[in-house]
Amino acid sequence: MSTITLSPPDDLAEALLPDVDDDAGLLADDVATAGMPPLSPPLQLIRAVLVLISFLSLSLLIQLSAVSSLQASSAQGRAFDTFRGQLATGTAPIGPNDADGKEVPIGTAIAYLEIPSIGLKQVVGQGTTPSALFTGPGHRRDTPLPGQIGTSIILGRRAAFGGAFADLDELKRGAAIKVTTGQGEFDFTVTGLRGAGDPAPPPPKSGVGRLVLVTATGLPFLPDGVLRVDAELDGTAVVGQAPRVTAAQLPGAEKIMGSDSSTLWALALWLQALVALSLGVVWAWHRWGRAQAWVVFLPPLLLVGLMTTSEVTRLLPNLL
Repeated sequence: MSTITLSPPDDLAEALLPDVDDDAGLLADDVATAGMPPLSPPLQLIRAVLVLISFLSLSLLIQLSAVSSLQASSAQGRAFDTFRGQLATGTAPIGPNDADGKEVPIGTAIAYLEIPSIGLKQVVGQGTTPSALFTGPGHRRDTPLPGQIGTSIILGRRAAFGGAFADLDELKRGAAIKVTTGQGEFDFTVTGLRGAGDPAPPPPKSGVGRLVLVTATGLPFLPDGVLRVDAELDGTAVVGQAPRVTAAQLPGAEKIMGSDSSTLWALALWLQALVALSLGVVWAWHRWGRAQAWVVFLPPLLLVGLMTTSEVTRLLPNLL
């Protein structure tokens, strides 16, 4: 007996057995559309703003807590090598002017500061602008160099960029300070610490050298005042060049708690780039998917965010 196989017509087969793959694709598209409806323009703008604020905050935190310390440590190493070479060859600056009579550029190494009791060893640069203090303590240009006749003032940061003067409040009366300049080694003795409202010591006598170290007080990154450490020179002060600027002529960016707004144009450019990237993230999020958007945009966002916050730090107090 032979077996008879009945095959339904093509139209009937298609009707009874629909294309499973096509339905699955349509179903997936429907689910995707239902799961992530398109955002309205206002909501997209809000999401872009949130991305911008988040990356600015994250970048500023990374900049102040980690990147700035690495930057300062690297700069100190280069400055130490340069200054040591200048001391060996007798070409280290001994005043506001170099050997050719030109003004010593801001940031140039002019001294090496050591405080054994708190383990401080720092190269001191010329100038006290926020960017000058990115690399370590800075010498106020309206005062003589350490070891010279008169009162020399050195400013240092409390927390950011390595926090060179973070432990300055631990100094005690009688602590030793050693400063090396192009004119030799000078030993100082701490005579006291003073904060806001404390009386200043009397002016130094004629021919006497004094050193004042200045930093912020309060919690790290949240300064609430200024701390000054006064120290007297042990021995004879040397004669130095007169400062090129007076206290009245000193720019505001170089004064205590000064900030620098001269590079706001650079900050504006970096902010524009960050805004463009934030909008790109929101666009890619809905075009490509969340994971793909972050894979593509996260590296440039971090880079531009760090460059932006680097400019923001110039607007912060120089003792932060």
